[in-house]
Amino acid sequence: MEDSDEDELLNLTLSVATTDRERKKKGKIIIRDTSSSNIACSMSSTTTPHHNTYMMNSSYDNNLEEGYEGKIFRLLQMRDQMLRQDHRRNKGVVVEDANGLPLIHLLLRTATLFDNNNNSSNSFGSALENLTSLYQVVSLTGDSVQRVVAYFADGLAARLLTRNSPFYNMLMEEPTTEEEFLAFTDLYRVSPYYQFAHFTANQAILEVFEKEGDRNNLALHVIDFDVSYGFQWPSLIQSLSEKATSGNRISLRVTGFGKNLKELQETESRLISFSKGFGNNLVFEFQGLLKGSRVINLRKKKNETVAVNLVTYLNTLSCFMKISDTLGFVHSLNPSIVVLVEQEGSRSGNRSFLSRFTDTLHYFAAMFDSLDDCLPVESSERLRIEKKLLGKEIKSMINYYDDDMEGGDVDYYSPKYERMETWKARMENHGFCGNKISSKSMIQAKLLLKMRTHYCSPHQFEEEGGGFRVSERDDGRAISLGWQNRFLLTVSAWQPI
Repeated sequence: MEDSDEDELLNLTLSVATTDRERKKKGKIIIRDTSSSNIACSMSSTTTPHHNTYMMNSSYDNNLEEGYEGKIFRLLQMRDQMLRQDHRRNKGVVVEDANGLPLIHLLLRTATLFDNNNNSSNSFGSALENLTSLYQVVSLTGDSVQRVVAYFADGLAARLLTRNSPFYNMLMEEPTTEEEFLAFTDLYRVSPYYQFAHFTANQAILEVFEKEGDRNNLALHVIDFDVSYGFQWPSLIQSLSEKATSGNRISLRVTGFGKNLKELQETESRLISFSKGFGNNLVFEFQGLLKGSRVINLRKKKNETVAVNLVTYLNTLSCFMKISDTLGFVHSLNPSIVVLVEQEGSRSGNRSFLSRFTDTLHYFAAMFDSLDDCLPVESSERLRIEKKLLGKEIKSMINYYDDDMEGGDVDYYSPKYERMETWKARMENHGFCGNKISSKSMIQAKLLLKMRTHYCSPHQFEEEGGGFRVSERDDGRAISLGWQNRFLLTVSAWQPI
């Protein structure tokens, strides 16, 4: 492991098991020796004794031996046992739950076996054994370390299989649209994560609209490249309605790009229904477009303030060319403001798989730990958020985010996080300059944390290494939400030169 990776490993202690809250939860994990009947039944209906039935990743096929059948069977058996969540209460092996670092070390040692296209039979066998060991001590309902490692183990296990394997589909199971919506709603309600992004972005848009009030005919047009469920816009609707009067009616048009027609229709219905609660002084209109649509006419009104909203959108694009094309199109719109919100990470293609894996682990260790601050440990909402949103993202990133998979760039949905400095350089290279983030945005963000932080002391967000915190960056041109010493989201505002 390189020195930088060792440093990152040590820094993980800041987001796994260093708080008083976690120390109170330490104890023993009881693992029972369970029957293999359930997993055997499910496997017998889809497999034959020949090892190719398991359909491992083709890079390992030439190295397979009959002994791998038993190892894969044991791996799936241990995962099945973990999912049934009752192994803690029965007799078996006793494992000390120390401080979570042994799990992190074993997970990173396993990831090392996937690094640099290491395809030897020894690496394959060791990876199976390590993952089997991990499944014996992780839990989807345990502490934050056990939970996050469980999803990373699933991602690595899936990476050993081909995408045609029924076990690959089992490990990478996609949530339904309804499940994903409920999980997103839960996260929005209990955590400052998305609310910070939306409220800060809306504040920047509102300030530009007010600045141009003498020449925009009180008309604001927001072009949202990923309107999703439309959760960002009720707060802007409310803010604008408070400024509108019968003599000065404000017009707000949202052009939103969405995944499918049903989502767009439901979003439009929710937003129109919400806007009607503020009388006739605010005129609201929604125009829904499918993602990827060729935009010929955005129906811009004369002198209206145009704001482009890029909230966690650009990192979902599959290649740098698509990002460049999008920014070129945004520049051609000549908007008054472009709001960029991105998760903090590193996407660089010249980094090793292990280095990117470690960076991803940093990010989600912080996310899982922060949820303990937002929800009680027994919360069904927390389990849904982690399983249907965060866990899905972890497994997707492990299997799709590296450039050497499938011979290069692939067009799967998989967020690719980058650092603020990378986005800054990219925006400037496409003809944008950064705007200062107002002091009002900082005050609003800190107030949000006081309202949304449930299980830590009120002063904690002010401290380096405390719980949630907000930080002004890039000489006031960006503002970040962090958990302990890890930046999670960064908001910046831009205008075309």
